[in-house]
Amino acid sequence: MATMESLIGLVNRIQRACTVLGDYGGADNNAFSSLWEALPSVAVVGGQSSGKSSVLESIVGRDFLPRGSGIVTRRPLVLQLHQVEGDAQDYAEFLHMPGRKLTDFALVRKEIQDETDRLTGKTKQISPVPIHLSIYSPKVVNLTLVDLPGLTKVAVEGQQESIVQDIENMVRSYIEKPNCIILAISPANQDIATSDAIKIAREVDPSGERTFGVLTKLDLMDKGTNALDVLEGRSYRLQHPWVGIVNRSQADINRNVDMIFSRRKEREYFATSPEYGHLAHKMGSEYLAKLLSQYLESVIRAQIPSIISLINKTIEELEAEMDRIGRPISMDAGAQLYTILDLCRAFERIFKEHLDGGRAGGDRIYNVFDNQLPAALRKLPFDRHLSLQNVKKVVSEADGYQPHLIAPEQGYRRLIEGALSYFRGPAEASVDAVHYVLKELVRKSIAETEELKRFPTLQAELAAATNEALERFREESKKATLRLVDMESSYLTVEFFRKLPQEVERAGNPPNSANPQGHFRRIGSNVLSYIGMVSDTLRNTIPKAVVYCQVREAKLALLNRFYVQMGKKEAEQLLNLLDEDPALMERRKQCAKRLELYKAARDEIDSVSWAR
Repeated sequence: MATMESLIGLVNRIQRACTVLGDYGGADNNAFSSLWEALPSVAVVGGQSSGKSSVLESIVGRDFLPRGSGIVTRRPLVLQLHQVEGDAQDYAEFLHMPGRKLTDFALVRKEIQDETDRLTGKTKQISPVPIHLSIYSPKVVNLTLVDLPGLTKVAVEGQQESIVQDIENMVRSYIEKPNCIILAISPANQDIATSDAIKIAREVDPSGERTFGVLTKLDLMDKGTNALDVLEGRSYRLQHPWVGIVNRSQADINRNVDMIFSRRKEREYFATSPEYGHLAHKMGSEYLAKLLSQYLESVIRAQIPSIISLINKTIEELEAEMDRIGRPISMDAGAQLYTILDLCRAFERIFKEHLDGGRAGGDRIYNVFDNQLPAALRKLPFDRHLSLQNVKKVVSEADGYQPHLIAPEQGYRRLIEGALSYFRGPAEASVDAVHYVLKELVRKSIAETEELKRFPTLQAELAAATNEALERFREESKKATLRLVDMESSYLTVEFFRKLPQEVERAGNPPNSANPQGHFRRIGSNVLSYIGMVSDTLRNTIPKAVVYCQVREAKLALLNRFYVQMGKKEAEQLLNLLDEDPALMERRKQCAKRLELYKAARDEIDSVSWAR
């Protein structure tokens, strides 16, 4: 059965995994960020040279942090301590150096310094981008500690004037989180009323519920003075007991005295101290680590329901993400063909939704027929073709040297045929306009088919196949629409012209009028009336032909030839079509890792929550 100690270790692992997998702070990973913030961690806060580094090294039991005067910590250090079983050798891993285990902690110190310099340069500037370090050891307790730059009151040479506020803002960004435990470090040889750590902790945690006060440098206080008023809670009361720490002396640091010896000296100091002997069992870095660990147990136990809820929500989101991305491709040719056909059907569904009104775009085809075609028909130059001069010329030439006796039939035919030829332009333009709308809808449909996004090669093949099909449909549509125009030229509506002489005679104007200009005007007017009738007919029949030959075929047979070609392909060719986008493959891999992590975390937390 899992223990609460293993739960703290699990929390550490989840936090680290969130960071490794890019969950923490991601703009599109709100659930992951919420999960990170739901998991408690300890932020180490204090003024410069307050002894923060010594406290951290005492808790870890290793000398691994850069040292020096002034501002040394210039980037947040997220330090995760992982307790391992047995007598395994201590080692450290940096997030930016995955897989490399450092057993020499002098190299750890150097890498922290070098990684800081890589971002800030060899200056005294700061950066909010954290360094992530994990230390594995049987001698540590499971904790996540965040070492923050020391608070300061003035900018020194080489620093921007805003650095004082920048550091405070950075510290606040961590300790304002309700699940952040504040480890407020104050040197005992300074008045607690002037403590930078206590001041900022009180602002974000006025009740002191999540603040642990630590007094360092107890051995450096002036003779005759002590820190009992602080340690016993009389000077400044917190809800948690104050803990005193004896830092390693500079001489011990210079001599590389190991932590085991330093911890022993610290225990001896409190045990033999006349002032602090009665508090010895509640003092020192080892006690502080255990105290923090015990408090984390209570915090985590209280948060188990909300943590499980967040993990379940994250698992649901990851499962949905995996469904969007798609599962790994089978190596079986039949399964691959089925996958390709299924992807094509998904594309066709979206394409038909565009045409039928489920998605935007199909209305543009209607606009071609309702606006563009009528406008093109209205702009045809019939006024020039049926001008008095041209009508006279055409009619005169049609009869040759023999004058027409009753009506200039050949003249009529030539005028009508000439006028009807103008309809070819709008007919072809309508076909082309619908073709371009269909091409755009295909492009949008491919882009909107989520399942296709993982297969760029298949997308390209599908685009080529649909464009080839649309070109075929366009050619058929042009033939059909031009045939409609040609049919109007091939056979004129006789009934229209049979009525003309009767109407003229009733009007008292015989066709062989002595007024030739009036005669030619009537011919032009009659032809224009006939052309208007034909125009009305074509305005209705051209859209029918275009829809039948292009839109209907695109809905019913857009991928018919492509399907036939797919059925003839070998397994290797099919697999090439399912060649995934490397970025998407990496996305699936990361998503699968997250799923594995959170499912394991849920199972382990469930087992711990029942371990009473």
